[in-house]
Amino acid sequence: MTEVKKRRRGATTISSKNQITIPAEALRNAGLEAGDRVVAHADGAGRVILEREHDVIAEFAGALTGTYDTDELDDLRSEWD
Repeated sequence: MTEVKKRRRGATTISSKNQITIPAEALRNAGLEAGDRVVAHADGAGRVILEREHDVIAEFAGALTGTYDTDELDDLRSEWD
């Protein structure tokens, strides 16, 4: 019988390309899912923190709705030519 690798639950290995697989349970508990963009921060020796990337454009998109009259921006843009 082949020897089964001894692993701790939730443990992973860093590949030669500096990639890891994050256990699904850890992602679920953090509220992260496939497709989310994250930023990595070192927090001392042996500790890396992943945070969901803050999307500034999505936060402010549509914030100025109703500020300008219809066609007002088109008139301003026509002045650029």
